[in-house]
Amino acid sequence: MTHGTDLGNVTGITYFVLTGVSDVPKVRVAVFLFVLITYVITLGGNVTIMSLILLDYVLHTPMYFFLSNLSCLDILYTSITLNRILFSYVSGDKTIAFSDCMVNLYCFMSLAGSEILILTAMSYDRYVAICNPLHYQMFMSRRVCIMLSALCWGLGFLEMSPFTYMVYRFSCYTSNVINHFFCDIMALVKLSCSDTSLLEKSLLIVAAEGAIIPFLLIIISYINIIHAILKISSATGSRKAFYTCSSHLTVVSLYFATACSLYLRPPSMITLDSDKLISLVYTAVVPMLNPLIYSLKNKEVKVALSNLFKHSIVL
Repeated sequence: MTHGTDLGNVTGITYFVLTGVSDVPKVRVAVFLFVLITYVITLGGNVTIMSLILLDYVLHTPMYFFLSNLSCLDILYTSITLNRILFSYVSGDKTIAFSDCMVNLYCFMSLAGSEILILTAMSYDRYVAICNPLHYQMFMSRRVCIMLSALCWGLGFLEMSPFTYMVYRFSCYTSNVINHFFCDIMALVKLSCSDTSLLEKSLLIVAAEGAIIPFLLIIISYINIIHAILKISSATGSRKAFYTCSSHLTVVSLYFATACSLYLRPPSMITLDSDKLISLVYTAVVPMLNPLIYSLKNKEVKVALSNLFKHSIVL
């Protein structure tokens, strides 16, 4: 097998070659520095958020429990994609074993699906807190939160299993060169010389259901939340309610805008070169911004961070 070349209709591929973001030397350096900086900020920001939630009793609430889940998901799926870019740039090795590629594909799709569901659970939490505060402790008990979290993670990994298996069963490929920086499902579909029509239709349907239904649930939650906020007579109370929701709404908008632009399109409209740039925003920029948005807009997080710094200085 020729390393990273067109192969014709070939079966039994044992490895792929990831082209990365760009082959232009100056662009490669810029991309490497960008990925390295965003990855460090993403890790630092999300680990800080998780640590604050763990250490500060004030943050032991359902909202921050789901936020810690979101931070964990961001760390995991960012590591799956950005680590591959950094490794290939440092080592010069762009190859990835077929089995590793399938694991990469499955984990990325599953984690992305779980993140959408966690964002939906967070909107439900805000809906109950603002629209039904008297029953909040009952509806969002510790047991309910753990069950919701487990459901989000479980469904995310379960619903992506059939698609990974279908890709795994592709009988042949026209090339072993994947025009992407990770094993993206649509990039693999483009390379396959197998019949991919069933996979493409199924993926579009599930992507639509997996994005549109949660998005509608989030919109319905926020319509009710805004309606409830407008009824709050106290300016301080309405401002506090608004700020607790604005962080989550900002994150949701960023996440869904990039995710829908990538996956809610027919395969004929997909251009992998432009998709790589959108994917870079989706996998690098959005996870980096999440902890910044929550820390800058959330009073409790800022107080917890301030207390942590004071405690560190004393020690």
